[in-house]
Amino acid sequence: MRLIKIIFIISFINSLAYADKEMKIGSKGNLNDVNRVVKVVMYDNYYEPSSFKIKAGETIKFELVNAGELVHEFNIANKMMHMKHQPQMEKMVENEILFADSIDKNKMKKMAKIDKSMGHSHSNSVLLEPKKKGDIIWKFDNAVNIEIACNVPGHYQVGMIAKVNIN
Repeated sequence: MRLIKIIFIISFINSLAYADKEMKIGSKGNLNDVNRVVKVVMYDNYYEPSSFKIKAGETIKFELVNAGELVHEFNIANKMMHMKHQPQMEKMVENEILFADSIDKNKMKKMAKIDKSMGHSHSNSVLLEPKKKGDIIWKFDNAVNIEIACNVPGHYQVGMIAKVNIN
C-alpha cells in the first residue's frame, strides 16, 4: 500500500511539472507593442508558412486569410490544450454551429450563453470561414512547446499544424 501511495505522489508531482511547463503559451498582445506582422494563409489542411521562427518575448500580429474551401482555425497552444479544445469543436459540429464551409454565428451567440466554450472567443484563436480574414496579436512571453493548429474536427489529425520555434 505504501508503494502505491509513493508511486501516486510521484506521478502527481510529475504531472504538475508537465502541466506547468506545457501551459506556458504566451499572452494576448497589444497593438502598440507589435514587433512585426506575419501574414498567414490557411489552405485546406495546411498553413503557409508552415513554421514560424519567433524571438522570446516578441509580440507578433498574425494577419490571417482563409484561402481554402473549408472553415479553419488558427490556434496558438500546446498539444495538451489542442487535445482539450478538440471536443469543444466537435460539440460545435454536433450542435450545428460549425459546418464544413460555414459558421452559424447567430446560433453560436445563443449557445455561448449556455456554454461559454461554444462562443469560440479565445484570445489565442481565430475561426474563419472560407475567403474571410482575421488577426491575432500575440506576445510570446514565457512561451514553450507551442504549436499553431486547426482544431476543426479532423484537421489536426491530417496535419494542419505549424511548428513554432522560439529562440
